[in-house]
Amino acid sequence: MEILGATLRVCVGDIEAAIPFYERLAGGTALRFERGGVQVAAVGCFLLMSGPAAELDVLRKVAATIAVNDVEETGRVLAEMGADILAGPLPTPVGRNLIARHPDGAVYEYADRHA
Repeated sequence: MEILGATLRVCVGDIEAAIPFYERLAGGTALRFERGGVQVAAVGCFLLMSGPAAELDVLRKVAATIAVNDVEETGRVLAEMGADILAGPLPTPVGRNLIARHPDGAVYEYADRHA
């Protein structure tokens, strides 16, 4: 398992108002998509999310998104180390992801860019 980087998850009230700030801050253009009724914009190392309060409450429980080279391998390694795989691997607009709870209780999303 190789960790390639991490993305900071930011819940915002108005994603359209937040995107220009984060585009300028990160020096890039937002990749926008929707998932489960939540509007999402990936900008540099930031993942902006906006949507219904109930959905955002669930998303806030995930501390960060960690980029890995292979979600399948990551899931196996995490399980061997005592983590609970809560969801996935599942397809995403850019690859696959899984949600895992570490033995200390922290919850993370792991994502790769495989089709």
